[in-house]
This record gives sequence, structure tokens and C-alpha cells, in this order.
Amino acid sequence: MKIDIQQLTIASAKHGLQNYEFSCVDLVEACFDRIRMHDKDAHAFLSLNEKQAIQDAKETDRRIKKGEPLRSLEGIPVAIKDVIMTQGMPTTAASKILEHFIPAHDATVVTRLKEAGAIIVGKVNCDEFAHGASTENSAYGPSHNPWDLSRSPGGSSGGSSAALAAGFCLAALGTDTGGSIRQPGGWCNLYGLRPTYGRISRYGLISMTSSTDTPGILAKTAEDTALLLSILAGHDPHDATSLPSEVPNYHSALATPLMGLKIGLPKEFFEDISDPKSAEVISQAIGVFEELGAEVKHVSLPHTKYGIAVYYVITPAEVSSNLGRFDGVRFGHRSTNANTLTEVYTKTRGENFGPEAKRRIMLGTYVLSSGYYDAYYKKAQKVRTVITKEVMHVLNDVDVLLTPIAPHPAIKLGEKSHDPLAMYLEDVYMETAALAGIPGLSVPAGFVDGLPVGLQLMGKQLGEATLLSAAHHYEKATNWTTKHAKL
Repeated sequence: MKIDIQQLTIASAKHGLQNYEFSCVDLVEACFDRIRMHDKDAHAFLSLNEKQAIQDAKETDRRIKKGEPLRSLEGIPVAIKDVIMTQGMPTTAASKILEHFIPAHDATVVTRLKEAGAIIVGKVNCDEFAHGASTENSAYGPSHNPWDLSRSPGGSSGGSSAALAAGFCLAALGTDTGGSIRQPGGWCNLYGLRPTYGRISRYGLISMTSSTDTPGILAKTAEDTALLLSILAGHDPHDATSLPSEVPNYHSALATPLMGLKIGLPKEFFEDISDPKSAEVISQAIGVFEELGAEVKHVSLPHTKYGIAVYYVITPAEVSSNLGRFDGVRFGHRSTNANTLTEVYTKTRGENFGPEAKRRIMLGTYVLSSGYYDAYYKKAQKVRTVITKEVMHVLNDVDVLLTPIAPHPAIKLGEKSHDPLAMYLEDVYMETAALAGIPGLSVPAGFVDGLPVGLQLMGKQLGEATLLSAAHHYEKATNWTTKHAKL
């Protein structure tokens, strides 16, 4: 049976499976058929899990045929970013240093997906160790945006967004350290949720910046996002940063009326939109929220202008610490040209880390070094505290903050890859949520010259239900999520 994966959501796929419109084997095989047809162009996947996926699909069909109770993600094909551990499957972090690494256990998020009945299609591309905003830092080559193959799908979770937008799966996991789920979501017409720090377990995630890293969700609709969050959220004793807070019913919360919702527009986020057409898309979206009964209020977050500078002091510092374990002794591929212990360290890292990983290690080592710690790292942490307090204060007066995702639609591959500073500035609207530890959600908002434009909603800590409800009402009032890339 021919199945159009791009037209399916998790909700509609579940309905089709339960009503015998198609089998789970049909569904999974349709994903792999599409991958074989189009992934040579999109380059979303680094490894596939086809044999196990078909076996799992047969088990789902058996359960359905016997009338057994179906789990919440029974038979749903999902892709996993390659910085998230998967037992028995390669997990490379898109780096040569982990080229042959196969974990002995699953990350908690993968365990929870499997327990809910999801089927893992494969591992998807990303910037090396999640260092980047375009997937061009992957040791295995960049992914391509299904809406325009000459452009980036975003980063660092660009393989996740490309796989979902191309119709290779029905959902994807990514990670967001400073925008790595929200920006790809915005550039690929998808929902991209960065949850509150600690809302989803980080256990089994290859760490980049431990104080801002979080697994998150790429999905096609607010409803699908809510379902996935309900499964993934919750305390994990394996993760010391995991929050013990009760997990609400996110799906039920979608129906919360939008009337009276207070939306803050931080003026600092609207001053540097380089593309007037993107600015007009965001302006029209704000108008839709007002028509739906939301109250829009202009607010100010003056210290967020320091967000990029703060982030790119704290992040390299933590990267330099986290990448220290990849030394060719305990973890990682060891150089075959080393004769001494010092050569093992230097040659292993020199041969196997990419340019951006090396850049961040050197920057991080510098800002943590004697004589510079107080001037850079300590000062950055103080400014981070100021930004966090400022955001929390404003969120006492409004329910959510609405901003652009990026100053423009998806960039062309190669456009900024040789200018690290320009690439860092692609995250200019993303750092605030990461530094403050609050949830952020990219929402499909329209198109400019055929390229998707997303808006960002940010909310109070553990306020994901409010973001999803607002997005759901906006989605129902527009038709952006019904449009799909044509490869």
C-alpha cells in the first residue's frame, strides 16, 4: 500500500493503524522507501536501523491484530539525533573521534520512546558534538533543507529537521543548547520544542554545554509535540539535573482558551531583523494572536543584547571540559601514529576533532585559564544571572514572550561556514531561553519566497503547556502546517 508519510502526523498515523487503514510494516517500509529515494539529496541520516525497525513493526501488527492494548506511540517511526545514546546502534556525535562507537545502553529519552512503542528508524546528522547552526560542522558532510536543497536545514539538529520535513519519519529527537532545535524547526516549517532545563532527562546525552543542554522534540503539530512531551518529561534518578515536578496532561491543556493570554513582544528582538519580508510574516502572526483574543504588550529585555557574548564564553568553557574525555584512552578513536602518551592525546585530538570543536576547546581553555577566569567566565556567569532575573521579572507580567526565530529564512550552504562569528550570530534570538533555562517553542508562521519562517514562543519555567496551547490555537487559525516540502 502506498502511504504518503508527509501527509501523516502522529495522531493521524495512530488512527490509520488502529482502524486497519494500513499496517505498521506498510508504514515503516514507506519511510525506508522514501529514505532510499531522497536521502541521497537531503543527507539526513548517518545510520539506519531498518532490520530492527521492520521486526518492531511486525510486533506492532501482531498486537493490533490480537486486540492488545496499544501504547501511546505504538508503531510510530522516529529519528534520533546522533548525540543521543542508542544501545547497539552507532552514536558518533557526527565526529570522526566516535566513528566506531556503539553504546551499551540507551539514553533515557530513547528508553521512554521504546517503552511507548515508538520505532527507531535511525540516527540523524548534526554539527559535530552539536557545535553549530547549519550541520556544516558535521564530519560526514552537511544535511540539506528539503524546502531548498541548496540551503541549510538549521543546526545543530539539522539532520532531525531535514528527516522530518522530508517525510522520512513522523517525529525526531534533537538537542537544544543555544537554539539547536528551535532554529531548525523554524527553517523547516516544524514545531521545535526546547523544554525547561531539567524537564526532560539528559542521561545518555553526549554533553556539550552541560548547564544549557537539553533533549527536545521536532514534530509536525502542536498536538504531536504535546504527546511526545508527555512521554519524555518527568524525573529521572539517573540525571542529577532532572526536575522532580509532576508532569501535567499536555494534550488536555491544548484546549485552554487563548482569550486573555498576555503576550510580550521584547523590543530588542525586533530591532535587527535583516529581512523585511520575514518581519512582515511575524507581524501578521502577531495579528492572528490578537484576533484570537490574546493581549499583546510591548516589553523590554535590555540585557539580552549580551546573550551571544555570554553564551560564547560559557559554552566553550564547558565544551573544553566535556571534550576532555575524548583522549584515545578512555573514549574515542586512537591515533595509530602515536608513540608516547602525549602524542596519543595530541595526535588523536588533532586528527579526529573538526575545526569548530578545536576552536571551542581553545576558547574555553583560554577563558578558564589562570588570570582570565574572573575577566571572562566569572563575569559571563554574572551577566547570565542578570539576564535570567530580567526574563523572570518580565514573565511575571506576561504569560509568554513572542519573538522571531532568526533574522531571515534558511541560509545557503557555504554562505557563512567560513565566518564563525557570522554563524554564531545566527542564534541571536535563541540564547535567552537557553541561558535562563526556560522553555522555547518554534511555531510555523509562514513563508518568504517559498522558504519557511518560524516564530518563537518562550514561557515561564515548566510553562510548556501554555506555549503548546497558544501554538495549537494559532495552528488551527492558519494553514502553515498543512504545507510540505517537495523534494
